[in-house]
Amino acid sequence: MLGRVTSSPAPTGHRVHKERLDPGRTDYAGAVYGSLLAASVVATAGTAGDFPRLQLLALLLVTGVVFWVAHVYAQIAGERVVGRPIDRRELRRVARHEWSIAEAAVLPAVAVALSPVLGLDPSGTAWLALAVAVAQQVAWATLGAIRAGASHRMAVGEGVVNLLLGLVIVAAKAALGH
Repeated sequence: MLGRVTSSPAPTGHRVHKERLDPGRTDYAGAVYGSLLAASVVATAGTAGDFPRLQLLALLLVTGVVFWVAHVYAQIAGERVVGRPIDRRELRRVARHEWSIAEAAVLPAVAVALSPVLGLDPSGTAWLALAVAVAQQVAWATLGAIRAGASHRMAVGEGVVNLLLGLVIVAAKAALGH
């Protein structure tokens, strides 16, 4: 959820819808996107290397942060007038709003960090992290729909669609034998 949508008159007399980012609201779309990104990282990361858990944990966190920075930059660059400097206040506001993309990597990373306590090998660790990423993706999509005022049926539909997207990644991981 990106925030409230407001209408303002356009120069031609038509009404234009402009999104306002509300820093007090969770960016559910960003959280869903970040969760899908985390699931993709886990699914494509091999277990090769001397420290597979540490490498997967670092890959999850670094990828989340890099994509967060990319989204912040894209939003700031896309909204500013060419030739005008970047407004630091606007940069901080957008960075806070998009932070859910990076945050979505945290729970799968925690699952990776806790996997030795659960007695999981590197393969089991990857499957646990993937399950956590997909579960949080479904949860964020469902909560976002509820927060937007969707009916229970629509909220469940959002959850199902996101579960199916997650399962595509799970199927790809299984098919690739990682």
